[in-house]
Amino acid sequence: MGIEVWTPRDAQNVEAVDRIDALMPDVEQLVEIKTEQDTWQALTNEIKTCQACDLCQTRQQAVVGSGNLNAEVLWVTEAPTLGDEQQNQAFADDRAALFDEMLRAMSLSREAVFMTHIVKCRPPDDRDPKKAELAACGDFLTRQIALIQPKLIISVGRVATQQLLQSKETLTNLRGTVHHIDAIPMVAIYHPAYLLRKLSAKSMAWDDMQLALTFLK
Repeated sequence: MGIEVWTPRDAQNVEAVDRIDALMPDVEQLVEIKTEQDTWQALTNEIKTCQACDLCQTRQQAVVGSGNLNAEVLWVTEAPTLGDEQQNQAFADDRAALFDEMLRAMSLSREAVFMTHIVKCRPPDDRDPKKAELAACGDFLTRQIALIQPKLIISVGRVATQQLLQSKETLTNLRGTVHHIDAIPMVAIYHPAYLLRKLSAKSMAWDDMQLALTFLK
């Protein structure tokens, strides 16, 4: 080990060394203690079997997310819809075509990004998630961000944006600027469902998409 052995010269020193040696195993055990590294498999298993809120009683399945685990862009929206739940991915319902067009406009694809929800289980009747449900899933998203380490987070819709920023401001006030989540830039954007209802908002969504692209170029 490169450590010189110290030979005690008298009985008193021998006793002192013996007492130190007796303590050494405990010290070595402390040095060997390591924090277990998080993994996608462990996180996925926890999400799939989670029973931290009442949504576990009504879900068909928990939706972990889909896409590239090494993605530069992480898209985060509110909670799974019925279509998301059935297909086990975000933006899988009647809004899928518009979302895919938004990705193409940014020279992206579903295979290049990662998409997930703030809440991993579908609320009944696709209602907004409750506070307890948001809190129960909070750590899951934090761990996903840590595992992916994206260059950019895009929050889609009011619920996801307010939860990520812990803000009660409207999406209208939160969009159009750059926020940060643990030093990662975050841009808020209107949800495709909203854009289908309000066509006039598409120009603002385009501006937000261009703002997001500045961090990828």
